[in-house]
Amino acid sequence: MSLTTLPALIGMLFTGVLLQNVGCVNINENFSEINKELRHIALVIILIRAGLDLDPHALKRLKYTVIKIGLIPWLTEAAVTAVLSKYFLEMPWDYSILLGSIVAAVSPAVVVPCLFRLRSKGYGVAKGIPTLIIAVSGIDDATSVAIFGIVKSIMFSNSGIAQLILQGPVSIFGGLAFGVLWGIICNYTPEKHDPFMVPLRILLLLVGGTVTVLGSELIGYGGAGPLACVAAAFTCLVCWTKQGWEIEDNPAATAFEIFWMIFEPILFGITGAQIKFSALDGTIVAIGIGILVAAVLLRMVVTVFVAIGCHYNLKEKIFIAFALMAKATVQAALGPMVLGMLDDTTSEEYDYANKILMVCILSIMVTAPTGAILITISGPRLLTKTKIPAIPEGWRKSHRPSIRDISIIDEEEERDDVESMATGTPVGSATNSPHKIENRKVEDLPKVDA
Repeated sequence: MSLTTLPALIGMLFTGVLLQNVGCVNINENFSEINKELRHIALVIILIRAGLDLDPHALKRLKYTVIKIGLIPWLTEAAVTAVLSKYFLEMPWDYSILLGSIVAAVSPAVVVPCLFRLRSKGYGVAKGIPTLIIAVSGIDDATSVAIFGIVKSIMFSNSGIAQLILQGPVSIFGGLAFGVLWGIICNYTPEKHDPFMVPLRILLLLVGGTVTVLGSELIGYGGAGPLACVAAAFTCLVCWTKQGWEIEDNPAATAFEIFWMIFEPILFGITGAQIKFSALDGTIVAIGIGILVAAVLLRMVVTVFVAIGCHYNLKEKIFIAFALMAKATVQAALGPMVLGMLDDTTSEEYDYANKILMVCILSIMVTAPTGAILITISGPRLLTKTKIPAIPEGWRKSHRPSIRDISIIDEEEERDDVESMATGTPVGSATNSPHKIENRKVEDLPKVDA
């Protein structure tokens, strides 16, 4: 039972901060190598879930809308963050661009549960707004991680100028090609009728994603691995759907959701544990919050303008802008990575990496609860509610409910039961039931031989 509708990851983050500052743990010194590998595994799970949550039908139907709302506001926020960090945090351009690429990502961990609650009540479903936002957040995450990997590889590479120039194109096209190839392999191996098909597919996807993320860093093309990870998951989703697996009932997606429930507290706990109050600089904190507020507000304005020409009214555009401001998962996974690559704690680079970590944690603390509250409060006021949503062709009928949201569904059903008993209306009547009941003729029923 939850005591608040705020994302659970906020509590996980604060728990790590608390344990670090009261002296219960010292993760930075004792578990730095384990900490680094745990972040990589968590990143793999985040990216695979992003690929499995993309809906092929929705992407095909609204490919231009998803690209516009996904990439243009992302680029705006990343650019604003980079420029402000350069001049106000006094960081070099490479570190500023790294920070911009991390901060611009949207967190499905915050957005999806809030959207599911609204969707279950019929808000915004008729125009497929929840599906659009989920698709945009997945594309944002993939873009952020890929750009971060490319820039980081260039920064810490000792290669010649020719290889540095080829870093971006090779990472993008090589990552996408390998991801599609691995997705096809996961489709044909094992065979469709293998009794261990489901666990083997999950294992292949997890192992392939881990190998691509770790392997791409080893060969110096850090941006290729994350793209390959998302591409492999999406290719698997398309192929498995053709074989009969429904998008809403995908065993692999459910398995990776369970994996995420295990790694989410680990990721946010160890991220929070890297904050020491004794080492905080009040000026850096204030400047960081100012940069975040400016970048998020400008992104929201750009999102509303970019959505002009789409089939959304002004209220719906504002809601989409609210929903795409929350940050958490990518910031927790990537924020400390640069810090972990530096050994000299007295160097300027270490100071820059520490600023990146601080701004990333501030972005989680500021935008995650604010985004969740805005989505929950503004949804019923800005979105249109339909009792029996008329879902356009090509949209997902519903997003797969999170395991954590099962209790929410039960609470809604119990509340409906109580209201029905109070009004004297049967629970299963057509007026109360959100599901359409098909009337079948007697002739259509199967005949049973005497």
